Amino acid sequence: MKQIINKILNKNKMNVIKNPKDNKIKIEATCAIVSRKPQDKDDEFKTAVIGFYNENNPHKKGLFPFITYEFTNIEKIRIKGLNISYYLEGNDLIINDLEELMIIREDTFLVLKGYQFEVERRKK
Repeated sequence: MKQIINKILNKNKMNVIKNPKDNKIKIEATCAIVSRKPQDKDDEFKTAVIGFYNENNPHKKGLFPFITYEFTNIEKIRIKGLNISYYLEGNDLIINDLEELMIIREDTFLVLKGYQFEVERRKK
């Protein structure tokens, strides 16, 4: 029983990368969720959080991201050429139907751009 519990805990263990060294990151994923955390005490702006998933709408299924990036002291995120969903129940932006997403950090700004399947092609 203990082995089963440890296997479940390790499977759901989040891989979080805080302030990656690379200014350009490319991730292959089906979905990304963009959210925020409070600012660190020494920062002027909040922390941006981007979680990546292998399924669309993971928030409806309670799935964990396979990788999460945290960027401290971010003033603004620009999202270029992507269809997004904003759920009023929370403060997250959902980007479904992705092939890949690129994150570019420019000082206190993030730029998100990538390739996305057309929503009409999604299996229901």
